[in-house]
Amino acid sequence: MRRGPATVWRSGQSAALGGDMGRTARPLLSSLLGLGLLLLLCSWGCPGNAHRRPPPPIIGAGIGGTSAAVYLRQKFGRSVKIDVFERGEVGGRLATTVVQGQEYESGGAVIHPLNLHMKRFVKDLGLPTLQLSGGVTGVYNGEKMVFEESSWFIVNILKLIWHYGLQSLRMHMWVEDVLDKFMRIYRLQANDYAFSSVEKLLHSLGGDEFLEILNQTLNETLHKAGFSQNFISEIVAPIMRVNYGQSTNINGFVGAVSMASTDSGLWSVEGGNKLVCSGLLETSESNLIHGSVMFIEDKTKIKKPGDPRRTYEVVYQVGSETYSDTYEVILVATPLIREIANITFLNFDPPIEEFHQQYQHIVTTFVKGKLNTYLFCPKCRDGFGYSTILTTDKSKLLVNSIGIVTSVYEPSYIQPSKDGTGIWKMFARQTLNKHQVSRLFNSYIYASKQPWLAYPRYQPPEKCPSIVLHDQVYYLNSIECAASAMEMSAISAHNVALLLYHRWNGYDGMIDQEGLYERLKIEL
Repeated sequence: MRRGPATVWRSGQSAALGGDMGRTARPLLSSLLGLGLLLLLCSWGCPGNAHRRPPPPIIGAGIGGTSAAVYLRQKFGRSVKIDVFERGEVGGRLATTVVQGQEYESGGAVIHPLNLHMKRFVKDLGLPTLQLSGGVTGVYNGEKMVFEESSWFIVNILKLIWHYGLQSLRMHMWVEDVLDKFMRIYRLQANDYAFSSVEKLLHSLGGDEFLEILNQTLNETLHKAGFSQNFISEIVAPIMRVNYGQSTNINGFVGAVSMASTDSGLWSVEGGNKLVCSGLLETSESNLIHGSVMFIEDKTKIKKPGDPRRTYEVVYQVGSETYSDTYEVILVATPLIREIANITFLNFDPPIEEFHQQYQHIVTTFVKGKLNTYLFCPKCRDGFGYSTILTTDKSKLLVNSIGIVTSVYEPSYIQPSKDGTGIWKMFARQTLNKHQVSRLFNSYIYASKQPWLAYPRYQPPEKCPSIVLHDQVYYLNSIECAASAMEMSAISAHNVALLLYHRWNGYDGMIDQEGLYERLKIEL
């Protein structure tokens, strides 16, 4: 095994000074070194400053890992060297797929107007954006369209009232209530407060209500709120299928996050949402290591009697070469499941428990061709008119959704397809073969497919993994058990950076405080 080069500040050590000087310069050198040592000790130990500045390596360069790099840089300063390990492409589950020379979003595609972290990232990076607008949606149950949108807003409202009464308005109010409470996190993070578990974070925002909906299915949550099964099956379930590849058996909190995607004002980054990750990585001045982490081993060293210092050795592979480096803090920003990050934790006491959380397998398939419109709408002889088709649980189709898409550089106004011709993006739980694609399309040019372990398979009651896996090992993706989304990862990144900083410096009063929102309102 070959060890990587020594790093400034790694394991609390500074780089050695070399060379020799004449005798006349030594008193001056001694004075300067003494002054430098005094300033250094003060910067580590004086009130209001960090005791020491650990180099926090990050495993994973998706939106969580790259935003964590920025927040850690803000808290620990420019002198710290931050290593970011990524075995694949920067961006992780934010990715694009090339179809006949054009790029299309194949991972996380849309951003909500209330995603304040993402909005700030994009603004600070100076990235242009594309507004998502237009498009007509139909809901297909396997036999017919059970709900059909209109291109006129007022007509849509009347249709929803005709079919479901005022339930769509009540749904909007329920989602708004959840979002309003959840947005308290921005004020808490602006005041540097952090939480050591997902449950404590959610409880600080929505109290027992948030923990209740986290630990019951969306179907149970909505039934208790008085929604009809018909509305849940025909409107809510199709939205869960397109956003999370699952139905209303997911937890109530992620269901609210999913329903928020029906709001207006959704947008994306021109050129692909993955550009946010590469921009944050550059802004944070992190050192990107294109390697796969294989082992993390707990190694406790003794700095001096009575002063144990815990260190962790990271063993990683770059190409055919194996390296190792030692750190005092580890931040894991990738799902800890064998299929995604096959990392082994060695010699941990207590041991880091095995992760049994399952992730939902989703295949994104792009097809350029002419959709079999008769399959979905036999009566549409004068024009198909749909840009998106969602499916119910009873549809028995292999796909969760089919929709026309534009490239990451095109204006995102989506015109309805009159004859079914376009570039269609499909989400399915398995790879579609030629026969299955032929049933959906009259003619086509098969374009591309991208399999994902996209998000957790939600099975409430949820038991969220620990954020603090070990003394100084942190797990950013724990928050995905509540809901998986770009903004959720950014929120978790900020929380973990604050938690790491406060625990490192002993600022316990900034962690897991109750009643923060009301307290901050009184202070204002």
